[in-house]
Amino acid sequence: MTATADRGAVRVPVHGLTVLYDDRCTLCTHLRDWLVRQPQLVPLTLVPAGSDEARHRFPGLDHSATLDEVTVVGDSGQVYRDTAAWIVVLWALREQRPLAHRLSTPAGARLARGAVLAASWWRGGQGTGQPFRREDGWLYEPGVGWLYDPPGCDDGVCATR
Repeated sequence: MTATADRGAVRVPVHGLTVLYDDRCTLCTHLRDWLVRQPQLVPLTLVPAGSDEARHRFPGLDHSATLDEVTVVGDSGQVYRDTAAWIVVLWALREQRPLAHRLSTPAGARLARGAVLAASWWRGGQGTGQPFRREDGWLYEPGVGWLYDPPGCDDGVCATR
């Protein structure tokens, strides 16, 4: 086994996190500004997603995907996406760590997922009143709310996530 085969938190502690954010999104830049003002237990470095700096730091990442979902990279190569990324960022903040622990429970994860979906809706349509569909099967219908319609498996093979 190689030294990097298991990057579990028990064996590889996190000493720093890089948050990739969409610098063209007003919500994302607002959250970036909020993050830099927060007392941090784990240092956060904020880098625009898809930028030359992000590509240089993390050549193995799918940088187009980092523009679609929040992506956080740990200093030992850990990659957190979507809901897990939000939770690990909160975990890095002194005043938000208790919340991160609550959100990491099954019940809390549903709440965190709802917050991520709401942010995606806002980013996708910015309140236009139009339906908003994510590639992972979630659909926001104004007046109805969030619905889940899993992606099809037309070729008989379904991607797991």
